[in-house]
Amino acid sequence: MKKLKITFNAPVTLGFALASLVVLGLNILTRGRNNSLLFSTYHSSLLSPLTYLRFFTHVLGHSGWQHYAGNMMYILLLGPMLEEKYGSKKIGSAILITAAVTGVVNYIFFPNTVLCGASGVVFAFILLTSFTGFHDGEIPLSFILIAIIFIGQQVVDGIFVRDNVSNLSHIIGGIVGSVIGYNVNKR
Repeated sequence: MKKLKITFNAPVTLGFALASLVVLGLNILTRGRNNSLLFSTYHSSLLSPLTYLRFFTHVLGHSGWQHYAGNMMYILLLGPMLEEKYGSKKIGSAILITAAVTGVVNYIFFPNTVLCGASGVVFAFILLTSFTGFHDGEIPLSFILIAIIFIGQQVVDGIFVRDNVSNLSHIIGGIVGSVIGYNVNKR
């Protein structure tokens, strides 16, 4: 009988999940100061180097265990498959691009809104996943359906549901995932 062993199969995905867990723990210990200082993006002085750092690090911060668990379930489900197909470097780049785009858009267009969490990355992964069967000159029907349902839900929720969810970051994350998926797969 062959011995079973645990493998570190998706280093970027697992590293992201573990880093987010450490940040969550630190945020709990500091009673929210950790997120406010380093792991949320909001309208702050462009003279502060932390403003630029937060454009990237806000995806590591989460408001609590439920927020973290909800995002990480999707990331840990989709990330290893994406990392196997596209490679760790491309998935790491997808996370960084999604973080930067959602952070900058939030900074410019929503100066009174604090953005914290990996939901933009989740939706980038969801739309990127729908491109796994893509071939040049074709658009998968699964992608079209996911995009319609996903964007429709985010628009409806953005108009009718009043909560602390940034529906725009979900849409932007989905757009980033779609653009990356199209560009990577058309080659």
